[in-house]
Formats: sequence, C-alpha cells, structure tokens
Amino acid sequence: MIYALLDKGVLEDRGLPLQSLVQKIESLTIPILQYRNKTGTINEKRRDLQLIRSIYTGQLIVNDTIELIDEADGLHIGQEDIRLYSHDLHQAVTMIREKIGSKLLGLSTHNPDEILEANQLDLDYIGLGAYRSTSTKQDAKILGESAIVLAKLSTHPVGLIGGVKLNDRFDNTIIAYRVIGSDLYED
Repeated sequence: MIYALLDKGVLEDRGLPLQSLVQKIESLTIPILQYRNKTGTINEKRRDLQLIRSIYTGQLIVNDTIELIDEADGLHIGQEDIRLYSHDLHQAVTMIREKIGSKLLGLSTHNPDEILEANQLDLDYIGLGAYRSTSTKQDAKILGESAIVLAKLSTHPVGLIGGVKLNDRFDNTIIAYRVIGSDLYED
C-alpha cells in the first residue's frame, strides 16, 4: 500500500503548489497521506491541513504537531520528538494517546534497538528508513536491503521510507506501506 509523504518544505523548495500535489495524490487514490511541515506556524499548518481535507478523502496524518490532531486522523512522530514528552517511551506514548485517543500513531525507527523498543509501545505502525538516499534528507543513514531484514523484527506494520519509488515492490507481509515522497513530485 502506498503512503504519501507531503513535505511542505520540499514543495516550497521546488516551487510546487500544495493543492496540485494533493490533487495528484487524490487522483492516485493513495489511502494515507502524511503532512510534514517542520518550519511553519500552527496557523499555516492548520490552513494547509484544511486545504488538504477539502481535496483528499483518505486518512490524513500530521507529523509531530499534536496540537493539530483535531484536523487529522493520526500523528506520526520522530525519535527526538517523542522524547520531548518523556524519555520513558511508554509514558510518552501514554501521554500522546491521552491527546489523540484511538487515532493512528506512527513512530520513526532506524535500527534494531528502536524497532524492538517500538514493539513494546501502543503504536499502529512504524516508519523504517532510510531505504535509499534521497535529495530531501542528506543526513539519513541508508539501510538499503538490510531494511527488509530489520522490518521482520517489528510486531507493527512497517512503512519503508527514504528514496522509495512508486514502482518499488516489496513483500506486503513484511512492508505494509511504501512511503513515497520525492517520487510523487516528479514529472
């Protein structure tokens, strides 16, 4: 299953309008879309989420900004951001679940320790990467084919991220989601 990653900063860098990419994602009937905006204000993010909702009919995940959970169907959080709640990840997830309820919750992972730690948490999926190098995240550690082996450690559905392309195919019993970002911006 495809999971679209819409990064506002990348769109702006490439001069691409948000509305156009959302329309493309909707036309491809991609069931999950994550909105990521690391630099925008809460009001900008809220307006973007409302615009996305006016076009997109699938599940909308917001990245890190729990304050906007009412605008979304779930939250994806990174390793550093989850630790802002608590260094005890069970406590952090409990605090997050108090705010988001039964909405989707995903956590970024990058290595065996993080995956095994995530297995003990009340998550709906993990993101695992980076699979390949990508122009949008130069500092990412590339896992390559070892990501497939690592994915087998997870008790949660795995979203493979980082340089994943629309035409990539994986065993869906191991990789539940192909997280596509930059490849959606092409053409």
